Amino acid sequence: MILSKSIKKNITYVGYTSNLKNRLLLHNSSKGAKFTKGKKWILIYKKKYNSKSLAMKNEYILKKNRKKRNLIKSNYIKEI
Repeated sequence: MILSKSIKKNITYVGYTSNLKNRLLLHNSSKGAKFTKGKKWILIYKKKYNSKSLAMKNEYILKKNRKKRNLIKSNYIKEI
């Protein structure tokens, strides 16, 4: 999960990749997902899986679970 800070609110984006460093670079250079273009992103949560299908299943679950996403976001912001 990545986070972008803005004046109005902090927004998150959830995705999966086999190359985390490259994917974050793509998002920050406006070449990633359409939603992420034009924003500065920082990594706040990651989890490694042994298979792509398991990673995709858990990505879907986290995308739909706003309560868990907000908990991860608030825990990260508290640490800063």
